[in-house]
Parts: sequence; C-alpha cells; structure tokens
Amino acid sequence: MKHPVTPDGRYFLVRGRLWRTANPDLEEGMRSRLVKRLMAAKRAIRNAKADKDPDAEAAAHRAVDEVKRALGERGPVWWTDGAADFNRQMAKNTPYVAWDAKVSSASSVAPQNQAPPGRHSDSTVLRSRRVR
Repeated sequence: MKHPVTPDGRYFLVRGRLWRTANPDLEEGMRSRLVKRLMAAKRAIRNAKADKDPDAEAAAHRAVDEVKRALGERGPVWWTDGAADFNRQMAKNTPYVAWDAKVSSASSVAPQNQAPPGRHSDSTVLRSRRVR
C-alpha cells in the first residue's frame, strides 16, 4: 500500500497523521542497508516479546530508534530551510491541512475494492436461503 506523500516530500500520511520520510539524500546502498537493519530490529522486537524477554525487547527498541535516526525519520530534520518538524502530528493541525483535505477527499471518491458477486466486501460468502 502506497501512502500519499506531501508535496515537499517530507512526510507521508497514514490515517490523518504525518510521518517523516527517510532522507532522500541518502545514498541508495546505505538506505538499503539501513532498511535491512530496521527490519531485523523489528523482528527482534517481535521475538523478544514472544520470548517474554524485556531486556532483549528494550535493546531491540533502541536498535529501531538508532536506525530510524540514521534514516532521518527521527531526530534532527534532514531539510535545511529551517521549516518546523510536524512528524507524528495530525495533518489537520499543521500547515498541511489544505493538502490533507484534498488528499482525503480524493481517496474517498476513489473506487473501493468491489466484492465479487455473491460475496460481501469482507469476503464472507453470501448463502441463499432455501425456501420451502
């Protein structure tokens, strides 16, 4: 699923909330290595939770934070024009409010995944009643 990205490329939108994108100036090889480390750290969180190991879970959360900072998704902003950071804020409460309204209205008009005949949108099968 592709989330809408602000016109300036600084954030993507998920359920009305802005999330900072990775620094576009990162060299592709570095970005790829960091994403692999991020996915490994997220798996480590999952495994630590399953193992009920709070120390390992805390270490894995620290690893996620470290990689997200290296990607530019957390910590100091990667842009240099002095603009404020609206990471994790609701778009409607930021200067992106007009863009959010436009994107939200466009997505509500877009055709939804239609269920095939005989199925509800939640994929449950419609069963006809036998009349006796």
